Amino acid sequence: MRIKEFYHPATFTLTYVVFDENTRDAVVIDPVLDYNPLGSQTSTESVELVAAFIEAEKLKLHYTLETHAHADHLSASQYLKHRFGAKIGIGVHITDVQKVFKDLLDLPADFSTEGTQFDKLLADNEVLRAGSLELKVLPTPGHTPACVSYLMNDAVFTGDALFIEDYGTGRCDFPKGSADALYTSVHETLYNLPDATRVFVGHDYQPNGRALRAETTIGASKRRNIQLKAETNRDEFVKMRTERDAKLEAPRLLFQSVQVNVDAGRLPGVHKNGRRYLNMPLNLFKPTDEVGSITRK
Repeated sequence: MRIKEFYHPATFTLTYVVFDENTRDAVVIDPVLDYNPLGSQTSTESVELVAAFIEAEKLKLHYTLETHAHADHLSASQYLKHRFGAKIGIGVHITDVQKVFKDLLDLPADFSTEGTQFDKLLADNEVLRAGSLELKVLPTPGHTPACVSYLMNDAVFTGDALFIEDYGTGRCDFPKGSADALYTSVHETLYNLPDATRVFVGHDYQPNGRALRAETTIGASKRRNIQLKAETNRDEFVKMRTERDAKLEAPRLLFQSVQVNVDAGRLPGVHKNGRRYLNMPLNLFKPTDEVGSITRK
């Protein structure tokens, strides 16, 4: 099994192509659709690099797999589906996220919250086969209630649950996020994997300007993760994570990303005037009165 990573600097996101060198069977994990909020313009430049690699290696792409409904970038899963016929898979608890954001973003009345937009809803601990490849779906909620990690041979793809040890873990302040759940996901699920298991992270923010890293190990994480080591107790982590998250700004592309990603990467439909529109709530986190003053209760 080979793993090829692609880095998206604008969102610090890592996309992975995982493939069997003999059979050429492949999956893609967490692809990115370029989006410039200045002018609200999408493009496919980044995912085209992924597609070019797939074609150059003569791979058969079976699935595009999402670790969760990302809040910092738009998914390019639909591009890969249209180009290669790859099915789109995500954890079954995406329905919880859909229910929350259908209301928050005032999505259309006919927007399904049953996950029907995705080709495959992956159950906790399900084993998925993609040709000769086999992966296990590990439930790792906390960052969102629908987060999963993908275990393939000696490699685990952790999305936003666990990062490189000098950065820590994912934030837990999104709707239905939970620092307590993330502790369980990392400490009781991921840290129970063999120490030699390779960890491929969903983002690398390159703290202190260090070089890009996509990979660590479970053993290194247990020994050196700055937020959650093997000996870190639950109360200590939950307090740290909760206090830290309370000081963070919302992700720059939160509203744009989530409404696309809960719809399996589909862009909003065309209106009668021939244009597409994203819903952007105003003053959601700090409500105001009609003149824009923050209301204090």
